[in-house]
Amino acid sequence: MTRVFDDVGEVVEATLSRVGSRIVLATPLGIGKPNALLNEFYRRAARNPDLSLRIITALSLSRPRAQGDLHARFLGPLNERLFGDYVELDYVAAQRAGRLPPNVTVSEFYVDAGGWLGVPAVQQHYLSTNYTHVVRDLLALGVNVVAQSVSARAVARGTEYSLSANPDLTLDLLDGLAAARATGAPLAVIGAINRRMPFMLGDAVVAEDRFDFIVDHPRYEHDPYCAPSLPISTVDYCIGLQASALVRDGGTLQLGIGELADAVVYGLQLRQQRNPQYRAAHAALGLDPLVTAAIGAHGGLENLDRGLYGCSEMFVDGFLDLYRTGVLKRGVHGHATLQRLLDGGAVTDRIDAVLLEALATAGTGRLTESDFLALRAAGLFLPGTRFADSRIECPGGRSVLADLADPLCRAELLDHACARRLGGGTLLHAGFLLGPRGFYSALRDLPEAELARFAMTRISFTNQLYGADMALRIAQRRHARFINTTMLVSALGAATSDALGTGQVVSGVGGQYNFVAMAHELPEARSVLMLRSTRTRHGVTTSNIVWSYGHVTIPRHLRDIFVTEYGIADLRGRTDRDCVVAMLSIADSRFQEQLLDEAKRAGKIEAGYRLPDAVRSNLPERLGRALAPLRDAGLFTDFPFGTDFTGEEIVLMRALKRLEESTTTWWRRGVSLAGALVGGGDGGASRPYLARLGLDRPRTVAERLQARLVHRAVLAELADGGA
Repeated sequence: MTRVFDDVGEVVEATLSRVGSRIVLATPLGIGKPNALLNEFYRRAARNPDLSLRIITALSLSRPRAQGDLHARFLGPLNERLFGDYVELDYVAAQRAGRLPPNVTVSEFYVDAGGWLGVPAVQQHYLSTNYTHVVRDLLALGVNVVAQSVSARAVARGTEYSLSANPDLTLDLLDGLAAARATGAPLAVIGAINRRMPFMLGDAVVAEDRFDFIVDHPRYEHDPYCAPSLPISTVDYCIGLQASALVRDGGTLQLGIGELADAVVYGLQLRQQRNPQYRAAHAALGLDPLVTAAIGAHGGLENLDRGLYGCSEMFVDGFLDLYRTGVLKRGVHGHATLQRLLDGGAVTDRIDAVLLEALATAGTGRLTESDFLALRAAGLFLPGTRFADSRIECPGGRSVLADLADPLCRAELLDHACARRLGGGTLLHAGFLLGPRGFYSALRDLPEAELARFAMTRISFTNQLYGADMALRIAQRRHARFINTTMLVSALGAATSDALGTGQVVSGVGGQYNFVAMAHELPEARSVLMLRSTRTRHGVTTSNIVWSYGHVTIPRHLRDIFVTEYGIADLRGRTDRDCVVAMLSIADSRFQEQLLDEAKRAGKIEAGYRLPDAVRSNLPERLGRALAPLRDAGLFTDFPFGTDFTGEEIVLMRALKRLEESTTTWWRRGVSLAGALVGGGDGGASRPYLARLGLDRPRTVAERLQARLVHRAVLAELADGGA
């Protein structure tokens, strides 16, 4: 029987009494962590060296940390406004400071991108595993405690529970622990109620008896971590435009998080709502004919009349935007034959003799109970219709043999058991969710009938084809486009997405390998990996397309489609020589000749090969000029979906970045400081920005210097149109 507590200390005590002093605790990635409860476990272990605590999780989130005084002045008010009373995780702070007790270990299989480079405790205990293998590894590591933040609501029969943001691994893990529980192994599954989490439907709704302990008290409820949307650059828009054109109408979409994913969403919305401008943007980019050919073969520029279905490990706010703008509208049903008939155009959502006969002809004649349940869920049968002993019991009391192959049975079912139209189906299957503050509010405010179309489920469903329902997954995931981001790509098509050549972990594999592999296994599917062609660090620009690299996430034998701001490289089924040519065509022109020389030295391309003139102008300035008229017309704004930042903060973000770039070397730093000392720092135009940083009335020499530096950076930003 489930025990309910109102104090996390009592829950920890009950857990220790049940499982003993060795705790292997699994808790979800992202916002599904019960932070207050985890802090109590950590504090108990920190006080008691005889207690062994291993926490296995991913993406332990914390408020952004300031890098210097100016950054702290900018972040302070922002953190208070965006993150509210979000509870910080004690073990994260201890890891950062290098002060984890020796009896506490934290292992993560995915970390905040770039946030843990050079931190030994994180790097040494990182678990490199595919998302679909995590549960297997958790079970092998002896997990005996599961702790999850859950949402709850009152219903007529009592309280209903939802795994909310994270049914992703929990559902499979609970199933995996069932065998151990049956043998009497001591286990504790804990649900910590946080009613500020959205109450998600689908498989996320679970019975109370799935938990051994529940902690329920308002003092443990807090705002979920929000990931504010960041500005979309010209480079990102160019990548998103092209990736969005690889999406097939009537198909399936998977997306990750970040500015590139936001740019894809914007491209899809523009394609649907303002198609002439969408086509004009593509024409303005002046893309190579090979790019046009790839778009014609795999996607298109036309409207998305049939719409898309989403199947993604992550429910990002972009999917909700696509739903609102009529792009995410291809509903799927839990019956493979019905799904194939609908997608093939053999039937419509109208329930008539044509539909029933088509089902029978396609092989669904004598219905099984599972057939009946799936078709009832699709809306084919009236509420109250039941299946019993190979017969269908109609709401009015009539009993009909469940045989669609029999014309008489079909006629009786149409008259007494069938509805008039199918339901709308599921628009999105996803394993977990994370996003900005407004995203959570929107989910909480969605009417239940709409929310039900966004089905939260397990990763073993979203991230792979294998399972008893493999035929259904294939039918639903028609023309799938798995669109993700990568850091580096070799000229031969190997992608690096999770770690540096030294082995230092940047983020994690997550589900990227799963989706790339699935794209090669699933009929009509393609993997699309997006990357910015260059990166700039400390004022030095380098290429993200390289000849080779010391770490690989996606091996070259799984190479598929790559997109940069300069074009599309379709590498599937191409020779090494042709892959080199394709990757050179989407590289920044400042680095093409060097890459070509390396390819020639390796014997991968003929010595006399010369880059075509059409790809020799792959430079950022060309892209800026191409999109400028469309930007002037109000398109491709920095924050097309709104923002949590104020106008002053947006300008300050750019100004502080400008200031950082102007001080990356001693020479630049000297020039900037000299300019600040000579110029004034209290001009009227910069005053509101200085006030936001608390520098409008500087008191010390250091503050006066900071004010002058910011003043110059703000004025430069405003002069460039930053207002």
